Amino acid sequence: MGEGEECVELKFRIYDGTDICHGTYASSTTVATLKQQLVAEWPQGKTITPKSINDVKLIHAGKILENDRTLADSRITVGDLPSGVTTMHVVIQPLVAKKKTVSVVIHSVPQDLLLFAAQLIISFIIS
Repeated sequence: MGEGEECVELKFRIYDGTDICHGTYASSTTVATLKQQLVAEWPQGKTITPKSINDVKLIHAGKILENDRTLADSRITVGDLPSGVTTMHVVIQPLVAKKKTVSVVIHSVPQDLLLFAAQLIISFIIS
């Protein structure tokens, strides 16, 4: 932290109500840096654990904070509580891998074979 730089006291509340990483942070600290610290210091034994900063969403005053912004950019100031601590909420949202789709293309099947198969299916349904 630079000399004379404004600092903010923060704590981070996770999904089960536990507060983690309570400390004083420079207003020039980026949201990405905070997320890196959260991932590194995540409590052991929790059912949901972030694997990277992309899994972590920080929420302050009802807004999701952007990684490239600083605390000052995000308008994080001294907390409203008498203790002066600002609580940020942490949401873990792992990225979901895109499902692979398989498409089947039938090439060069004789038309009469397709009609026969369709008639067979229809007769099976009717009977």
